[in-house]
Amino acid sequence: MSGELAAMAVLLAIFGLLMIVSVLGSRSLERLGIPVVLLFLILGMLGGSEGLGRIPFDDYRFAFRLGTVALILILFDGGFNTSLQSIKASIRPAAALATIGVAGTAAAVAGFGRLLHMPWPEALLVGAVVSSTDAAAVFAVLRGGALRLRNRVGTTLELESGINDPMAVILTLAVIDAVSGKPPSAWSLVLGIPVQLAIGLIIGGIIGLSARALVQRVRLSTGGLYAVLTLALAFAAFGLAAAARGSGFLSVYVVAVLLGNCRLPYRAGLTRIHDAVAWLSQIAMFLVLGLLVFPSKLLPVARDGLAIGLFLAFAARPLITFLCLLPFGFSRTEKAYIGWVGLRGAVPVILATFPVLAGVPNGTHIFHIVFFVVVVNALIPGATIRFVTRRLGMEAPEQPKPLAALEINSTRLLHGEIMSFFISPQLAVCDARLSQIPFPANSAAILIVRGEELVAARGNTVLQPGDHVYVFCQPEDRAFIELLFGRPQGEE
Repeated sequence: MSGELAAMAVLLAIFGLLMIVSVLGSRSLERLGIPVVLLFLILGMLGGSEGLGRIPFDDYRFAFRLGTVALILILFDGGFNTSLQSIKASIRPAAALATIGVAGTAAAVAGFGRLLHMPWPEALLVGAVVSSTDAAAVFAVLRGGALRLRNRVGTTLELESGINDPMAVILTLAVIDAVSGKPPSAWSLVLGIPVQLAIGLIIGGIIGLSARALVQRVRLSTGGLYAVLTLALAFAAFGLAAAARGSGFLSVYVVAVLLGNCRLPYRAGLTRIHDAVAWLSQIAMFLVLGLLVFPSKLLPVARDGLAIGLFLAFAARPLITFLCLLPFGFSRTEKAYIGWVGLRGAVPVILATFPVLAGVPNGTHIFHIVFFVVVVNALIPGATIRFVTRRLGMEAPEQPKPLAALEINSTRLLHGEIMSFFISPQLAVCDARLSQIPFPANSAAILIVRGEELVAARGNTVLQPGDHVYVFCQPEDRAFIELLFGRPQGEE
């Protein structure tokens, strides 16, 4: 027993050190424009049995289960911070990309793989596995990298990554069944996608609406229990939808969106907790997936992996995206940008474990090809996203953020809210004394952040350009406050 504890202690120490390096190195990679998920994958590979860490790990089933849990937490955080208004504007193009786009990408990559003299079963499996974009990679780059895109473009990319997994899963399982001598019927493929999405949407909607009422009415003794409750709702949504043969990931996303777009107790704390849990999940998932990779097996697949990765980035994804978005009024520049930012990450690597678990011949060979494609995709489209965003003019104007944040946390729903506003020279309240501003009777400015200083909000305090002012108001006064100060920060 003591030997097992000692071995466990060593593994946890090594894994902890890998996570520390991942966190500390993320900022440097962001400055270089390289997606941080690539660092997690590479560190995991270096910590594996053929790397510096010498951690013996080849448990594909455990990696699949861990990856599934991590994706649930990452998707929940993404949905929790997505507005319903932006979803309404982007759902149709995102749905087209998540279905027709995934199928078209899979077919194109499979055809290209055959041109590389890959056997048809192997080419079809690789095409199906890398056909969907990855929510973890997309959220990490667009939100973790602090990129602020034009609203419809950014939401389309995020929403596509959150709902395109069912199509990729169905295609992958269909190819595995065909390779195993159990080809699925055409009807099961045609009907399987909309049925899975519909089940996930319905169950997610039911749980999400019920969760709203539950979280608003329940009285918990401490704020941390609200996070436990919302996480439990996320797992329940996934499990019930998956058990009903629906899309568990879509169900989680729907629950998160419905919860994130209503008044909640302890909201600021929930936002921070879910963000931290999502990052922890992301780091742990990519490190574990990296542990599965054997560097000695990458060299034999380097030619095919590099070729497929380049074809996916420069031809398959842009062409299929352009065709899918034709009916939706996107400009050529927007279609080109969405086509370029089709990031692959954890989802393809997790799907690549399916052939291994199913005992498909050359399953580990396919896994390493997919890993190579993900790395190429992170380096080429991923590392150029900042440059391409600015070059194509996709960045939305963003007001500077205050160096300090003021918030109130309560385990009860309070009548009133605190909002932050940026004082630009165009506002009527700019250069005005607070005593001159006609605040409603139950509203007031309570704090001003001016550079690195905190300024008391007194009657003779003058609002200067560049200030960030925190205003307390009642819900019925919000419209008038926005007439004076513009849109609150974070809601532009």
